[in-house]
Amino acid sequence: MDVTAEYERKLEAPDGFELPALGGSPLETRVFTSVYHDVADGSLARAGITLRRRTERGRSVWQLKLPSADARLELEQPGGPAAPPDEMRALLAAHLRHGPLSPVAELRTRRRGQLVSRNGTTAEVTVDEVAVMDAHRVSDEFVEVEIELRSGDPDDLDAIAKEVACAGAVPTGGTPKLFRALGLTGPPPAPAEPFEALRARLRAQLTEILRHDPGTRLGTDPESLHDMRVAVRRSRALLRAGRRLVASDTAGLNEELQWLGGVLGAVRDLDVLLERLHAEAAGLGGADTKAAEQLLRALERERRRDRAALLRALGSARYLTLLDRYQAELDALEPTGDDVSLDALAKRELKKLRRAVKALPENPRDDELHAVRKLGKRARYAAELAGHDTVVRRAKALQDVLGEHQDAVVAEERLRTLAAAATPAQALAAGRLVDRERVRLAETRAAWPKTWRRLARAGR
Repeated sequence: MDVTAEYERKLEAPDGFELPALGGSPLETRVFTSVYHDVADGSLARAGITLRRRTERGRSVWQLKLPSADARLELEQPGGPAAPPDEMRALLAAHLRHGPLSPVAELRTRRRGQLVSRNGTTAEVTVDEVAVMDAHRVSDEFVEVEIELRSGDPDDLDAIAKEVACAGAVPTGGTPKLFRALGLTGPPPAPAEPFEALRARLRAQLTEILRHDPGTRLGTDPESLHDMRVAVRRSRALLRAGRRLVASDTAGLNEELQWLGGVLGAVRDLDVLLERLHAEAAGLGGADTKAAEQLLRALERERRRDRAALLRALGSARYLTLLDRYQAELDALEPTGDDVSLDALAKRELKKLRRAVKALPENPRDDELHAVRKLGKRARYAAELAGHDTVVRRAKALQDVLGEHQDAVVAEERLRTLAAAATPAQALAAGRLVDRERVRLAETRAAWPKTWRRLARAGR
């Protein structure tokens, strides 16, 4: 199965649209048919995932597109009309629990365009004339311009998109063709009533878990795992912050989310640690770099074991039951009827953080700063719910500084443990790496009070 990162810009264009003079060479005109599939309740579409079978000149391939930071992961594998390949279906296990896949739309596309190269960046700029089919009848038509990166810097696509827009096209924000064909729009505005606003935000976290589940199973993009873990953490923080709004007992759901966060976190924490230490090891130079890399192989083996455990967890009945339970409990939530605002909930979490900071000694222990970081994260998520944007930004800044501090603490601890069983050359390299972590610790300890004061001012 081929996996590529897809960076693109999309624009809507009028009938008969012609590309401006971009200085590119013409591409061969193509005509292809795409049949999109989903489960009965539209779980893939809600998660921003598209699955289609594309046929062109007698060749049939299945294409799965997954969200991934500022790009999308495109997976492609040959296959016939009966069903997508098993390897692709396995990535969709969390969605297929809703039922079998079936066609939801058929699009026929005539594509023409140019291959444009500028400043070391190459992109395909194409005009797609799309017909939405209903059986053998055209039910709708639209024209879309795609600017897709082939090589180089994704940011260079913006300049090309601006020229295309000046010729009469309108940016669409990257909406997939399927969503346009089905008339799907973005999420509705958040409800004003506090209880419903909390429920809506929790629904969004469940959607995020499902959005990043396939990418986490695939394992080629660490950000999929990161985003899935964040959604689990946000879910727990929202359940905690919104306890005064919810009469239902969500303790069992919270425990299951804690389990899921644990298996995700074991792999994510090692991803962060290994990326950090590999970069530092490369800066040592010479024999020390080689010795450090040998030292880190133990962490890489641990990461492989933890990822295998994560995949077993995602394939378990416990995980699928958790997803069903999350949805069912959201639907069944009952309000307490308490007259409490989202502002009050956000201020309550910030007050807890303020008390914790005030109680710190002059020279806090590492674990005390880590506890403040966790309270800061809860305050940030409560502020997101209340729409306190300035507090959110400054809470994230505090979280980042204290997160860097905690990463340095963990890195030093792991290096010292590895050095205890290492060769003399490896232990020497580990010592040099520890020295660098000690510098980071000193820097973050000096920086966090100022970041906290900025947050405290915003909170007032």
